[in-house]
Amino acid sequence: MMSNNFRPQGPSGIDDIVIVGGGLAGLFCALKLSPRPVTLLAAAPIGHGASSAWAQGGVAAAMSPGDTVDKHVADTLVAGAGIVDEKMARLMASEAAERIHDLISYGVPFDKDLEGRLLLSREAAHSERRIVRVRGDMAGMAIMEALIARVRATPSIRVLEGYVVEELVREGRFVSGVIARPDAGQSRRRVAFPARAVVLCSGGVGHLFSVTTNPHEACGQGIGMAARVGAIIADPEFVQYHPTAIDLGRDPAPLATEALRGEGALLINKQGHRFMADLHPDAELAPRDIVARGVFAEVTAGRGAFLDCRKAVGAHFPEAFPTVYTSCMSAGIDPVRDPIPVVPAVHYHMGGVLTDAEGRTSVDGLWAAGEVASTGVHGANRLASNSLLEAVVFAARIAEDIKGVLPVARITAWEDNAGESDDPVTLEDSPQLSALRKLMSAKVGVIRTRGGLCEALAEITAFERANGRLRFGNILTTAKLITVAALQRMESRGGHFRSDFPETDASWHHRTFLTLADADRVAAELAGMRAA
Repeated sequence: MMSNNFRPQGPSGIDDIVIVGGGLAGLFCALKLSPRPVTLLAAAPIGHGASSAWAQGGVAAAMSPGDTVDKHVADTLVAGAGIVDEKMARLMASEAAERIHDLISYGVPFDKDLEGRLLLSREAAHSERRIVRVRGDMAGMAIMEALIARVRATPSIRVLEGYVVEELVREGRFVSGVIARPDAGQSRRRVAFPARAVVLCSGGVGHLFSVTTNPHEACGQGIGMAARVGAIIADPEFVQYHPTAIDLGRDPAPLATEALRGEGALLINKQGHRFMADLHPDAELAPRDIVARGVFAEVTAGRGAFLDCRKAVGAHFPEAFPTVYTSCMSAGIDPVRDPIPVVPAVHYHMGGVLTDAEGRTSVDGLWAAGEVASTGVHGANRLASNSLLEAVVFAARIAEDIKGVLPVARITAWEDNAGESDDPVTLEDSPQLSALRKLMSAKVGVIRTRGGLCEALAEITAFERANGRLRFGNILTTAKLITVAALQRMESRGGHFRSDFPETDASWHHRTFLTLADADRVAAELAGMRAA
């Protein structure tokens, strides 16, 4: 489906900028490039397949009277467990207020007081109230709705929905376009889109795991595609679990926002014991990885984990947190009177395609922003509500960089058909993807060991031999990169926890940089050891 707001360019040409992904980073970049013509390819109707739309917290920005950029950076460094790129974090925090004003200009209805000043809330590991929100827990949805409306009203942006990008095309040192499959990825036909600039905004990796808060589209294809054309992947082992997904057996799992704990909600087990107070001085407001492991331990021990909002929020729940309230009530849980059952769920990937301050990857012609990218601002553990901020800051910087690199638009001739493929494509999880998701949760999940990681790598390699082409091949590539990086990092730090190396090791006080060739070499060495 193509949006009808585009001025036709002729039957044999497309614009020389292609954006892959219809989430926050992709839409924001397209708007910042306006009036430069761009083509945006989205697997689902824009906004529907994006984690951004489900973000409940908000956007972090140092905008309150007592807050400063320095404080925001300091909190980001602490949460990132020692491997945050401080220069990148400072750049992001410094541009936060300007990007908030951009979003307001695009029509985002951030919460304000009676005098028109932004209302700011506090979340875990933030030292100040600096989260800009919409109706408590509806920031992501409201931001996306505003940007979608603006994109559809912008004549220079052509939106092609239902196009699943499966392959980046590389010619020499340059990425020169993409190949996509229309009809929500169901068509046998594959279409080539040549481009001088490709901006990858394809989202995260949550759907690689059995329990996640991410949409089905977030299965790591973007990282896999980039790795397969030689891009460097950074920090893939760092996978953040949200400690309080609502345990209803749904896929994706609905979220009980961090802001509930910021308002004073407590984590208890079946006996009513407040277990986080035993594990960290900040209890419920400890960094997410610590809270996630605490919740995981209670659940696996059979004691259960529950978020008790009765005193902290109480009767105000329906209007204060309408999204969470609706999710709970649909399952027969009244959070005003009942504790909410929770479980850790894969929520955010700190790793991704390595980029610089302008969003450039290690392959010419390819930029990346949003969760698919790794700018270094999150380190080993993302600070709450820094993700939406990172997406808009670096999407804007990419737009400015492309304007400088390619100052004149050029229409590129293209062929309608890039061949056909019989690769299995299904709207629901294939049996192979379901098996991979179970494997990743069991062996590459909240708690990891060398034995489990080696077994996972062997099974991923076997999957590749059986069906490693195109879309599933991209997914397997990302799973392999995460697993190899987790195997190589013999310590615990942030979102990466090894029970056989439970302490943080100073010798690992650095980021991970990995190519697909590196990962293949590790897999081959392990296979050789097994054979011997």
